[in-house]
Amino acid sequence: MVLAAFFFSLMSLLVKVAGQRLPSSELVMGRSVVSLVLSWLMLRRAGIDPWGIRKGLLALRGIVGFAGLLAFFYAIPRLPLAEVTVIQFTNPIFTALFAALFIRERLSLVVVISIALSLVGVTLIAQPSFLFGSAAEELDIVAVSVALLGAVFAGLAYTTVRKLRETEHPLVVVFYFPLISVPACIPIMAPVAVWPTPMEWLMLLGIGLLTQIAQIFLTRGLHKEPAGRATSVSYVQILFAALWGFLFFAEIPDPVSILGGVLVVSGILLTARRRTAPRTDV
Repeated sequence: MVLAAFFFSLMSLLVKVAGQRLPSSELVMGRSVVSLVLSWLMLRRAGIDPWGIRKGLLALRGIVGFAGLLAFFYAIPRLPLAEVTVIQFTNPIFTALFAALFIRERLSLVVVISIALSLVGVTLIAQPSFLFGSAAEELDIVAVSVALLGAVFAGLAYTTVRKLRETEHPLVVVFYFPLISVPACIPIMAPVAVWPTPMEWLMLLGIGLLTQIAQIFLTRGLHKEPAGRATSVSYVQILFAALWGFLFFAEIPDPVSILGGVLVVSGILLTARRRTAPRTDV
């Protein structure tokens, strides 16, 4: 699980670097093409029908997953790595909420408290000037809002995954994400596309490969440890993100942002004790 968190954090680092010039839709396209090819090869090797049974719900999983990843990739170049990673990690809270609303999983008082803690934590990270005054180190409020919206979409994606586990093979569920996101990226990317430099081509390939490697370690970790313990370990990704932010971009969270991060993680850990918390990767 630590290795999975490490490779996911490296993926975020490449997105932040490449996103200084390339549009977020182009980054999603690069990640999705690699995932589409690898997922198709894995399905062929396993001899599994790639189209699944509940095609409508599978397509919905792809759509909301694509929206979540597009929002996350938009926010990464515009926010400090540690802060955007913390905001993205609020997605288990939204998963618990949507699971209660749409698939009738019980919403406990603990989850409600977790939601409140996490939202207060995100507010402390963003430090909007209307609450903290003009002297506050306010982050780009649009980017913060998009990152939070990405976590909401991720929560919807994971809720559909929880429902699809009743009928679909995991590889089929994974396959539908790039199957939807590749064509969905084209009209969004076309007006703003930038031809990548040779180094940016390598970064696009690296984003896809690092995600795939991280998912392999994630799967192995979840097979070897109880889900609650394993997913709790995954929050070390926030520390990796803070390290890369400091080393490569001289990003140092202020004490208020650190407190906000602690509140977010505390809320998510409360949820993880009650249920299997989904991953941040959509």
